[in-house]
Amino acid sequence: MILLSSAGESFFQLIFALVVFVGVLALTTFVTKWIAGYQKTQGLNKNLEIVEAIRLSNNKFVQIIRAGEDKYFVVATGKDEVTLLGELSSSQLREYDETNDVIMPVDFKSVLEKFSKKQN
Repeated sequence: MILLSSAGESFFQLIFALVVFVGVLALTTFVTKWIAGYQKTQGLNKNLEIVEAIRLSNNKFVQIIRAGEDKYFVVATGKDEVTLLGELSSSQLREYDETNDVIMPVDFKSVLEKFSKKQN
């Protein structure tokens, strides 16, 4: 009988551990969705937006940033620095084609060459 009660006790401990595990997963899912919804509402109607970014290395990016309604800036960002590469007009950007669900390519090489010529 001692063996039977020990086996039953182990079974209930296993069930309890599984219930706690599932409860923690459910709580984590709920909190993650809540935080995502909160961050989504915080980002609405802001004046700054990252339009596009390309990764150059682990912690270096070139980004196109919209400021206001019609100002676009090309910046290089690194771990500890942000460098303005130049400014774009809205006519110089290629937009997302929603009718064909195709992203129109942006030729960063030509954009960077253009801005490097302006700075020299």
